[in-house]
Amino acid sequence: MLVLARIICLIGGYFFGIIQTSYIYGKLHGIDIREYGSGNAGTTNALRVLGKKAGAVVFLGDLFKSVIACSVTHIIMNALGIENVYLFVIYTAAGVVLGHNFPFYMQFKGGKGIAATSGIAIGLLDWRVALIELGLFVFCVVVTKYVSVGSICLVLGLLVSYTIFAYTGSYGFTSDSMKLESCIVLGLITLLAIYRHKQNIVRLIKGTENKFSLKGRNKTTEEQA
Repeated sequence: MLVLARIICLIGGYFFGIIQTSYIYGKLHGIDIREYGSGNAGTTNALRVLGKKAGAVVFLGDLFKSVIACSVTHIIMNALGIENVYLFVIYTAAGVVLGHNFPFYMQFKGGKGIAATSGIAIGLLDWRVALIELGLFVFCVVVTKYVSVGSICLVLGLLVSYTIFAYTGSYGFTSDSMKLESCIVLGLITLLAIYRHKQNIVRLIKGTENKFSLKGRNKTTEEQA
């Protein structure tokens, strides 16, 4: 039964994740976001191609699809009296990120999952994690001027903070194996996010990565989340 629950959470999360806010917003404004800027169906490309309003709408849309999916899992699992709820929340979150990154109806060409991953920090219903990730992201972007650096630090910070809190008894795990499993699944989400930023990492090393700016529309070649 618990194996089936994992699968259901993963699939359920995937169908939340395929709600592509940037693609939908772009279509409402007569463009396919994948044909402009970096070609990435994510927040930063929407910001630079369509402007600040689009960036805010896309970010919030991608953020809250993850928050809602994780919250629904919390509610259902608690109602069913299933223990180790956070394991299933993490599986749901993994599904959301996979759906966002690889939507089947867009030839599996989506975003990089950073906004969706940010939603996990809120969907865990742990204000400490949410504040840590927000502070870490803002600090890294302000200091370096690179969204890619902030994004990578955010996912790494999420993994570290979740692991610390899980192993200090915050999430009520009754099974050490399930606790470890949840950390491993979140670790895989983290690795996927870093992998999706591989071109950004190469440009950072070469010193050719474009710095973040809120100045108008800019059809940049930078690829972000």
